[in-house]
Amino acid sequence: MERLQKYMARCGVASRRASEKLILEGRVRVNGEIVTILGTQVSSKDEVVVDGKSLYVEDTVVLVMNKPRSTISSVLDDKGRTTVVSILPEAYRSKRLFPVGRLDYDTKGVLLLTNDGELANQLVGPRSQIEKEYLARVEGILTKEELKILALGVVIDGIKTRRAWTDLDSSDLKNNSCLVRIIVQEGRYHQVKKMFEAIGHPVKRLTRIRFANIVLDNLQEGECRELTIHELKHLHLQAQQSLQDVKISDPLKK
Repeated sequence: MERLQKYMARCGVASRRASEKLILEGRVRVNGEIVTILGTQVSSKDEVVVDGKSLYVEDTVVLVMNKPRSTISSVLDDKGRTTVVSILPEAYRSKRLFPVGRLDYDTKGVLLLTNDGELANQLVGPRSQIEKEYLARVEGILTKEELKILALGVVIDGIKTRRAWTDLDSSDLKNNSCLVRIIVQEGRYHQVKKMFEAIGHPVKRLTRIRFANIVLDNLQEGECRELTIHELKHLHLQAQQSLQDVKISDPLKK
């Protein structure tokens, strides 16, 4: 037996938190009865139906995609724009995959997709401190002091960001721009872009090159692959550790 919201997450309906919302909204039936109590226990013998669709536990799939620019990190888009799910190979279209977190429309790089709602919630939930590494092409040349300011955290939308790790990758003096490597442990809306804007260096192009332990290897834009057993085990381990207040190393001590 397990809690209904956990079972729903394992079925790929949504994260556990989103599943709780569905339950409270009266959209879930167990053995024909509407259930609105979050502590309800179910087993594989129970019939669970959400919005008229019966649930079943699917084989877990976790993919990494090299998300192209001009693509929405969503399952569907009401404006008819291209989504990351719409460009998946046909073999994965029926797996009810959804993106783990989001990348901006004009940002490319590492994006995970899965049908495991529980894992997704561990990776991008409010308590998660999973590392995300980016390469940002920004206007102007950052100084060492500005890199330290970013590392210590800047105030965006009235809240100071967590400590980050930053490094100047290269400078383009002719075009007055530079490439900055930054590692963050949170995923607030447009966070990386807003961090650079806060110190007067707007982002021109942004690429995520790592999510936790997952990198692209040789994936071309729009391509995807399933994680290896080793990658998946390491990812689950990091997901569990991130919920135990794992802290990023202090960049100012390097």
